[in-house]
Amino acid sequence: MLLGLSLLYVGAVLCLNGLWLLGRVGDKEISVINVFVGGVTLTVAAYSAFGPGADAASIKGAALTLLFTLTYLWVAINRYNGADGRGLGWFCLFVGITAIPVAFDTLNGANSALNVWLGLCWAAWAVLWLMFFMLLALNKPIAKLTGAVTLVQGVLTGWLPGYLMLNGVLK
Repeated sequence: MLLGLSLLYVGAVLCLNGLWLLGRVGDKEISVINVFVGGVTLTVAAYSAFGPGADAASIKGAALTLLFTLTYLWVAINRYNGADGRGLGWFCLFVGITAIPVAFDTLNGANSALNVWLGLCWAAWAVLWLMFFMLLALNKPIAKLTGAVTLVQGVLTGWLPGYLMLNGVLK
């Protein structure tokens, strides 16, 4: 259930961040959803790492969840402090590179359709974080493309599967 909770709000923040990159949401307003989802994923990660029944797998899940958490909180902070995002861009390179073996490991160990889907999501997220690296750290003119990809991934890798998990359709 925690995965469904997290993914629903990851979907929301990705959709809104995509709309922000497409010029549909203002710089200061986008911070609200990034702070909220950063808080949700931080809470889920803390519970997974330190709550009852925490084990190696839940701690690994928490560590990977925190990659999302820091990304969203950093976006929010940059909107308030006026930073140009280069530091966040370099962090996105780190996360994008980290997500590649996570995708391969998840696909390699997949024993269900859900695990295959999750492996494909990690591959998609790796591409997205690498796009943010190119946009922010390398200053490539791909804001509109990155916004569109972010919006689509928000629906397909977060919002829809999170909703289906919360309703017991996707297990």
